Amino acid sequence: MAPSGPKNHPVQLSLASEEVRIRPVEAAHRLPVIDTLRGVALLGILLMNIPAFAMPLYFDEAFKSKPGDPRYWLLALITVVFEGKMRALFGMIFGAGIVLFTQKKEASGKPVTGLFCRRMFWLVLFGLVHAHIILWLGDILYLYGVCGMLVYPLRRLKVRYLFLAVPLVALLDFAGSTIFYRDLRQQRLAFVEATQQQKEGKPPSEAQAKAIEAWHETEKMILPSRDQVAADTRKMKSDYASVASVVRPIAYEFEFPDLWISLCDSVALMLFGIGLYRTGFFSGQWAPSSYRRNAVIGYGLGLPLVGYSFYYSTVNYPNLEANLAHLERVSIDWVSLIYPIQRILLVLAHVSILILFFQSGWLRPVVRRLAAVGQMAFTNYIMHSIICTLFFFGYGLNFYAELGYFQMYGVVLVIWGIQLTISPWWLQRFQFGPLEWVWRSLTYWKRQPMRITVGK
Repeated sequence: MAPSGPKNHPVQLSLASEEVRIRPVEAAHRLPVIDTLRGVALLGILLMNIPAFAMPLYFDEAFKSKPGDPRYWLLALITVVFEGKMRALFGMIFGAGIVLFTQKKEASGKPVTGLFCRRMFWLVLFGLVHAHIILWLGDILYLYGVCGMLVYPLRRLKVRYLFLAVPLVALLDFAGSTIFYRDLRQQRLAFVEATQQQKEGKPPSEAQAKAIEAWHETEKMILPSRDQVAADTRKMKSDYASVASVVRPIAYEFEFPDLWISLCDSVALMLFGIGLYRTGFFSGQWAPSSYRRNAVIGYGLGLPLVGYSFYYSTVNYPNLEANLAHLERVSIDWVSLIYPIQRILLVLAHVSILILFFQSGWLRPVVRRLAAVGQMAFTNYIMHSIICTLFFFGYGLNFYAELGYFQMYGVVLVIWGIQLTISPWWLQRFQFGPLEWVWRSLTYWKRQPMRITVGK
């Protein structure tokens, strides 16, 4: 999936010599493309996040293995086309954004390290507020703030090393997840043995009693029982403190003890995004034939892989009981290797199609709206959480576990419509989104101009 390189290509890439010459791209040609991609990723992320806002765990068991149910095919479509790809695209664009933020300042000789670290520091704090005050358990701001500081000193790596980050981390991630899976499996097998002893009327040994206790603690965070899910559902439909008692422990696990699980993957995606940006991929500088080739290869290889992975999951673990049985039966989950491969193939194919679409000039009003959503990504991301928590959670309108599967995605369409309407309207009057303005002012430690002045 390398660019073929037209004669007038402004970026020359030679993997043999590892030399990359970058000609700065005019903002009018570069930023709208990246903003459009960011807008698509942001709207797609809501598509993936909405079940955690609206539904208890295991809600999809009723149709996950039933091809005769229309909900099965919507689940398949979302899993195949969007699941993992939107977050990957967002991470890659974030990596490109690190270069965009630093390169102009560095070119002018301005110090940038302290400024960038302050920018990431505030992002981390915003993430903590997002998770623990707004109560969204899937916050990525905290993670991206931490990852941004790790990626920053690596941003000048040669392109070939930036590209190696994804396969290297995928292998390390598989090794780490396999170790985690095998430990989890041993815990489960010890629990099964201990409970079988109890069923036979024999008192468990001290080690077996500890095994039972250990599994009950583990399943609370990883594979909660149906009773726990029912109890959590009642809390999610209650007051703010009750909702917080469910959300905050999960958010804390993601942010601290289990941070490493997401850290490596996000760092790799950001580095990969920097590499793609430096080759001109994200700014539309590749030849159209290269983007078409990317799409053909990405969809040709990625769709069969993700299709098989989805089919495998619906057959082998369509519900909690089957999931536990699979854990007890399978020692290494080799199928999980498919995920990082198909995700990168498909996200590159998606981006290639979107850039070709952007370059064609088709539906320019829609593209401009998507770019506006992307330009206000921070504000729109937090808006997702504010709208959804107040709509679904008990301290708001209390629609948690009340809507059907299709109705839930109807809420997504409404939010998309709101943001595609409000974002361009706002940016006709103001230079930044509200939270973008706050973040920028805190970064520069100076109140930034907000309104668009006459004649600008």
